[in-house]
Amino acid sequence: MQPEITYADAGVSTQAGDRAVELMRQAVAATHGANVPGGFGGFAGLYDIGAIKTMNRPLLATSTDGVGTKIELARQLDIHDTIGQDLVAMVIDDIVVIGATPLFMTDYIACGTVVPERIAAIVSGIARACHTCDTALIGGETAEHPGVLAADEYDLAGAVTGVVDADAMIGPQRVREGDAVIALAASGLHSNGYSLVRATLEAANIDLHAHSDDFGRTIGEELLEPTRLYAPICLPMIEAVEIHALAHITGGGLAANIARVIPRGLRARLIRSSWHVPPVFTAVQAWGNVPWEDLEGTLNLGVGMAVIAPSDSVATIEQMAAAAGCDTWLLGEVISEDIVADGTVVAGTKGVDGGSVELLGDYRF
Repeated sequence: MQPEITYADAGVSTQAGDRAVELMRQAVAATHGANVPGGFGGFAGLYDIGAIKTMNRPLLATSTDGVGTKIELARQLDIHDTIGQDLVAMVIDDIVVIGATPLFMTDYIACGTVVPERIAAIVSGIARACHTCDTALIGGETAEHPGVLAADEYDLAGAVTGVVDADAMIGPQRVREGDAVIALAASGLHSNGYSLVRATLEAANIDLHAHSDDFGRTIGEELLEPTRLYAPICLPMIEAVEIHALAHITGGGLAANIARVIPRGLRARLIRSSWHVPPVFTAVQAWGNVPWEDLEGTLNLGVGMAVIAPSDSVATIEQMAAAAGCDTWLLGEVISEDIVADGTVVAGTKGVDGGSVELLGDYRF
């Protein structure tokens, strides 16, 4: 007679899932306010959007993303409470670039085996970052995939919904010749390019637990530094001063992402020597002898968000960023594409038929 096979025998523990939910409950509930009816644990998350009735023409904005292979480093180091902030930053800051205010977020975690404490650490990180961005975490799913993922493997994704009044939306339609381009500093590598980073680690046989004098901490700690949250920095700026566009510097690097918000006929001229490239980027380059052209087209090199604004807005932008603990510097300016380019020109990225970005000079280290 064939032996019985239970769900647990197949590798799924509903009890572990329930335990994970209990461990994360308090952190998730802390992101809920008066706009979240229905409590915790329902089949669907609810959000009261009555406040948008005051807008002339409210537009819903949404973004979805993951964290990529940075998760592999979190797994190797057995540190799981920072990766959630990376997820929140990837989705929320993508809608902030049009001036949208994030309202609510959902997450999805797939894993080989539910380890309640690990799942709770991940979700607690997501919840803390959502709280910082004044965004409700109203739903999520943890799925156990035995036989598809190894016991200690997991992946996560998330989606956010926000709103912006059509008249207040920023973007390439507002960018003008003569605008300044201001850099908001990155906190580190953020969450892009980790397939390249991990390849260089392997090539140089790097010990993640080794202390680095350049970083002032272990290599693993530096590489797991969570992505900076720009929503609490940029949204107040948009309310306080004239801003024409924002560019979230993610996959593809600085030029490719700024080119997405430059309209046809204009070019953003950026000066490479306007900042010192942080040590983590030169370390990655050295570990794998990575060509600088490839590094520049993959990593943020220290710029996490770019602000495009009239020159008379620059001082206020710098002051507000400094008050929020974020360094800034003048990265360049917007010029006519009729001006002959002297540097490296990037255009037509991410499927956008717009203007271009020119990178001039050499980096400082």
